[in-house]
Amino acid sequence: MPHLFDSLTIRDLTLSNRIMVSPMCEYSSSDGFANDWHLVHLGSRAVGGAALTMTEATAVTAEGRISPADLGIWSDRHVDGLARIVRFVRSQGSAAAIQLAHAGRKGSTSVPWEGSLKAVPPSAGGWPVVGPTAEAFADVYATPAALSPAEIAAIVAAFAAAAERSRAAGFDVVEVHAAHGYLIHEFLSPLSNTRSDAYGGSFENRARLCLEIVDAVRRVWPDGRPLFVRISATDWMAGGWDPDQSVALARLLRDRGVDLIDCSSGGNVPGATIPVATGYQVPFAERIRREAGVLTGAVGLITSPGQADEIIAAGRADCVLLARELLRDPYWPLRAARELGHAVAWPRQYLRAAPPDAHARQPLG
Repeated sequence: MPHLFDSLTIRDLTLSNRIMVSPMCEYSSSDGFANDWHLVHLGSRAVGGAALTMTEATAVTAEGRISPADLGIWSDRHVDGLARIVRFVRSQGSAAAIQLAHAGRKGSTSVPWEGSLKAVPPSAGGWPVVGPTAEAFADVYATPAALSPAEIAAIVAAFAAAAERSRAAGFDVVEVHAAHGYLIHEFLSPLSNTRSDAYGGSFENRARLCLEIVDAVRRVWPDGRPLFVRISATDWMAGGWDPDQSVALARLLRDRGVDLIDCSSGGNVPGATIPVATGYQVPFAERIRREAGVLTGAVGLITSPGQADEIIAAGRADCVLLARELLRDPYWPLRAARELGHAVAWPRQYLRAAPPDAHARQPLG
């Protein structure tokens, strides 16, 4: 029976435990560049003992950002700043992952701490947004332009180019962001995709963009390095994307070389009623793991070591991805190991405060 501090091998990568840093938007970039904030934010979670440390949603085009302050990888000039983070994360024994994203119709918005959310017009540093159709996400968002097939092809190519830059930066894992109402999810859901061409209508057509992006990324991403996809397993709305379609998509992704499905939910339509509670999204990871035969990650209000350990031990998911809990406590994995009775490696600089059976960790690779 596996537990939270068992290792996990995915392709050529072996993770020291089952705890991963979930992508968390920091809204702290200028022109997409990683800076000292990103180094310290991500680096401290690696120091804290997470086996995999993932960047926030990192835009594959400038127009694919959620806000003007988002991280980006649409230019070769972005590689050096990201590579600096990768080097430090790996020096702490943590794998380095990047989430590649395009915000679609939810792009060009203000950062959260600037007051009420609003669209940022091009005159104030924003940009025209795009989506599967010309329908806005909500009144405060900009109205998107419907993407043409040629523009869709260009976005697919942008994801592939971003994956090549991710390889140059030294990342161990790429995750494709297909959740939370951003571009790929917008195409997946019949609530946001009412197109009548090859990218709309049937399940196969609505999944086409996701599959084309995954195929393009997998072609350029090394065979030995894992590829994840984050999905919203349900829209929480009648007539929308649902768990049945998520299982079907997961099977297709598995057959295309995706190694793990990161199972979140919601975000695609305003007004959805979401039954938020402890571990409320874990059943999606459990079902997809069981029915699609692919590794899954559980996410969402996972806060206690015992809860996380039970998810793994019961076979409900293969790993847990923590966000807010790691904001509150970057050293949660070290605390969890002590609480659950496992000896884990500590940074040698911190050994004076470690349990008596702790040892110094080694760099990854």
